[in-house]
Amino acid sequence: MAAIGVLHACGGEEPPAPAAGTRPVKTFIVEGGQSGGQRNFPGRIESATRAELSFRVGGTVQDILVKEGDLVVSGQVLARLDPTDYQTVVRDRQATFDNSQRNFERGRDLVGKGFISGTEFDRLEANYKTSEASLEAARQDLAYTELKAPFGGRVAKRHVERFEEVDVKQTVFTLQDVATLQVKIDLPESLVRGLREKADDETAVPAFATFDGQAGPPLPLSFAEVSTRADPQTQTFEVTFNMPQPQDFVVLPGMTATVTADLSSRLVQAETSHWVPVSAVVADSALGSRVWVLDAQTMTVRSAAVTAGQMQGDRIEIRSGLAGGEEIVSVGASYLAEGMQVSRMATGEQAVPRAGDPD
Repeated sequence: MAAIGVLHACGGEEPPAPAAGTRPVKTFIVEGGQSGGQRNFPGRIESATRAELSFRVGGTVQDILVKEGDLVVSGQVLARLDPTDYQTVVRDRQATFDNSQRNFERGRDLVGKGFISGTEFDRLEANYKTSEASLEAARQDLAYTELKAPFGGRVAKRHVERFEEVDVKQTVFTLQDVATLQVKIDLPESLVRGLREKADDETAVPAFATFDGQAGPPLPLSFAEVSTRADPQTQTFEVTFNMPQPQDFVVLPGMTATVTADLSSRLVQAETSHWVPVSAVVADSALGSRVWVLDAQTMTVRSAAVTAGQMQGDRIEIRSGLAGGEEIVSVGASYLAEGMQVSRMATGEQAVPRAGDPD
């Protein structure tokens, strides 16, 4: 399996004799079998709406009116370009328009009296309309020297400095709508295979999010969508939930959360699996996957063959071979042998090789 390539070797199917002394290890309690029901996933926060803002005309940045982190409202002016050149163009085209308008109005009287031909009047009318459109374009360009927020949100990043020359479409600000946030998690293939094709509604996957240091209750999430294409690196599928901005503390894009999702209503056939630290799984000489199970009464370990599935971050899915509640070795597994006496590591202690360890 692809996951085995990152696992630690444990030296063969027949573990060697125990090393002398007691081996310190860290352990992990296997959670109850996950056949539907609630599961915890690492989540990442993104803004529901995000925009890279830029001027529609080029020029020199004259004023920057907001800073990173500021909350802005729709239509608020964020920055201005030096308008001098654009004001000059407007004045020039205004003069041209005024002249063509006078000629057009005069021609309208003259053509009615038969002093000019219809063709000459048509030329005056065309000049009038062309100068009018040209003036409107100049006024619009002048208006574009102000960069306004297209929606209310938070300025996530400023990309330019005052007095800097900017081009058309060059990013000036990154604006994020933080009123409604998206919480994204990655599901392994084993779960996505069982997901129904369509959600019935936004409560089809009951879920809530918790944040480090959060004092209040978990925040409810509403299901949005499931990606149909796997990430080429992790082979996981992205699931998106919506979450309103909390009232008692600020959540910003880029933060992380723990998402507890009840997938039972979204699974057609539930698959019992456990998620354990990658470091708990070792490979035997036949490239099979094993874990070391601790007997808490005797403080000895035994190896157990398991079936490994997908990896997600620092966790790996165990599809068979483990039961909920079992205590397994998560740090120091590479140095163990069948029946070895172990002790639980003190906080901050690291597993290191020593004389007599199995190869």
